[in-house]
Amino acid sequence: MSEGPSTDPRRVVVFASGGGSNFQSLLDRFSDPAGSARIVGLIASRETAGAVDRAQRFGVPAAVTPVGSAEEEATFLLDALERWRGELIVLAGYLRLIPEEVVKAFLGRIINIHPALLPSFGGKGMYGSRVHEAVLSAGVRLSGATVHFVDEAYDRGPIIAQWPVPVRSDDVPQTLAARVLETEHALLPTVVEALATDRVSLDADGRVCWTEEWFEADRFQVGDSGCFGLVDKREQK
Repeated sequence: MSEGPSTDPRRVVVFASGGGSNFQSLLDRFSDPAGSARIVGLIASRETAGAVDRAQRFGVPAAVTPVGSAEEEATFLLDALERWRGELIVLAGYLRLIPEEVVKAFLGRIINIHPALLPSFGGKGMYGSRVHEAVLSAGVRLSGATVHFVDEAYDRGPIIAQWPVPVRSDDVPQTLAARVLETEHALLPTVVEALATDRVSLDADGRVCWTEEWFEADRFQVGDSGCFGLVDKREQK
């Protein structure tokens, strides 16, 4: 008798550099052992990152990226991913560039969340309050959060999903950051759920492909080609 498809949760390793609130949103979403995904490890860029404390409280093993050559860093990361049998990588506020060897090994299985609507306001050095300051200086009316597949450059990979957030006339970087972060906490677990259940993928041509039937009609506007971007309708009302 042949066995059916595996129902084991996908094993997710999260990379973080800061307080880890997006990491926390994933811990909360995927706490059920019978769920679609399981957080099996944390890679932090520094020992003092708040995400490390969160990992310890939840019994998630954590490791800190060593300072060294790119080759040493790649070896360390690949060894940790193999040890934890990681299947998906989620960058949740990780400020280091992922080594090319790791990107190649996990192409289509590594994603990042960015606190702006890419391709605007991204790239090297664009993180944290710098992003929100740049948004306000540009005078744009919309910001938001973006989840994208990761390639060899900062914030450049194919966009999976975006959640727009209006920029208010009285915004300062802190108020805008707080509203964008709230959407990040909703968007990132949603995309991880989709990736873990094969409802979104990266095809051989570098296109992001969603299965349309997965979407809730009142949440997302989708195309009809099978490969399309994603817009939250509620911000358009």
